[in-house]
Amino acid sequence: MPKRALIAMSGGVDSAVAAALMSEEGYDCVGATMKLIASGGSKCCSLEDINDARAAAWKLGIRHYVMNYTEAFTRLVIEPFISAYERGETPNPCIECNRRLKFRLLLRRARELGAEVLVSGHYARITPESGGRRLLRKGADPQKDQSYVLYMMGQDELEFTRFPLGNMTKAEVRDLAARRGLSNAAKRESQDICFVPGGDYGAFMETHRGRAYPEGDITDEAGGVIGRHRGLVRYTLGQRRGTGVALNRPVYVTAKSVETNTLVVGAESSLYSKSLDALRINLIACDGLTRPLRLKVKTRYLQAGQWALVEQTGPAAVHVEFEEAQRAITPGQAAVFYDGDIVIGGGTIAPLGRDYHP
Repeated sequence: MPKRALIAMSGGVDSAVAAALMSEEGYDCVGATMKLIASGGSKCCSLEDINDARAAAWKLGIRHYVMNYTEAFTRLVIEPFISAYERGETPNPCIECNRRLKFRLLLRRARELGAEVLVSGHYARITPESGGRRLLRKGADPQKDQSYVLYMMGQDELEFTRFPLGNMTKAEVRDLAARRGLSNAAKRESQDICFVPGGDYGAFMETHRGRAYPEGDITDEAGGVIGRHRGLVRYTLGQRRGTGVALNRPVYVTAKSVETNTLVVGAESSLYSKSLDALRINLIACDGLTRPLRLKVKTRYLQAGQWALVEQTGPAAVHVEFEEAQRAITPGQAAVFYDGDIVIGGGTIAPLGRDYHP
């Protein structure tokens, strides 16, 4: 009796190739596409994506199911996403989707269906360590590595999960898909947040909340009013375009005050800082940091890792001190720390001077 694998199939080429590789290993593969949005103009789990996933499953000769997680996605991903913006933060919903849906609810469903592994098309690697611990490592393709959005995985999730593409490049994946006759071999990837049509976060949040966000003052760093903003949720730290402020020099969003509904703009030099605190940390490579460690830290998905001293300051908190000042360290984003290609762990960047409890 072959082992059963539940394949998370999004409709893209990566998950289709992951399914192909697992099937060729001899697994009894079952494809599962998560329906996350009920209706509307979202790119997420569109009818096209569902049809592409179904077509790939048919070509590979495996069963395929659509699983409805719309209520859970709204409650566990969309609502926290909007709430974080309303607090003045800039969240990463892909991390929460992985944390709460794919590697929790879908993993639970996989076990209920008798699967022995949950398979995803992420570009990352899972390797065993002596003593039984499993490590999360960067994907072999540095341009596609997705370990940053997987830092929240625990040992149970890592033990049950397979990433068949971890040692492959995107070009190799597309070539493999083409050679196996998969119709989505050349399908383009979306770079936007999947559930925000057109990338207009402000309009999406206002539609979801059923109300407009109030306008407010834009000030310079000395407190002088120089313009009006269209609702704080439309802006993030480091932003230059779209502020509506026309001066004789470039200005960037350097701060947001939810309490006063004020947007602060200033010189790019004001965006640089050398430290951050991160909360809700998850450690993968160890149970705790018993001493400060010199590690590479990423504060954005596409950022190269930067050298820093990482010190655990509480059960779920770390302090990070960078060797070089970093641009626009943004509350709500993830700080993920690495030792070489190993993910030590990560957490959510805390707001400066507000609600920080190590």
